Amino acid sequence: MTSMSSTEEQSHFISLALAEAAKCPVVSGAFSVGCVLVHNHSVISTGFSRELQGNTHAEANAIDKLEDHSILPHVDLYTTLEPCTVRTSGLHPCTATIIQKGIKRVFIGASEPPDFVVCEGVNQLRQAAIDVIFVDSTSYTKSTGRILGEDCLAAARRGE
Repeated sequence: MTSMSSTEEQSHFISLALAEAAKCPVVSGAFSVGCVLVHNHSVISTGFSRELQGNTHAEANAIDKLEDHSILPHVDLYTTLEPCTVRTSGLHPCTATIIQKGIKRVFIGASEPPDFVVCEGVNQLRQAAIDVIFVDSTSYTKSTGRILGEDCLAAARRGE
């Protein structure tokens, strides 16, 4: 993997997060999101919306499934959609979890649209000195030739 350019690597991991988003059970009025955690250029955990019991989100699932939380400050988080800052269910927002766990870099496929709540994920992450990188929305996947940012938003809105 180290032979890839950083743009190719980012596109690769967002594509893997998209594959996770495709596993989401479709629920009307809920986004379908995928997430991968990467350490030393390797995926160490994955998650998708509603994967675990309790109306769970992709980022929280990927973090919860990771056995060794001590490495989280050295992990890159790739998510297809901007991490939430408000949960209409009252559960802990993903942005707060990312900040609490000490993750230093977050790659995002698409901004959260204001369909349900106004999301301030990017702003809150940056205020916490976390690097936020939007994967170039004009990057094409080699396998499909489609634009990643559009794919991330389309995946998120499958249940609407």
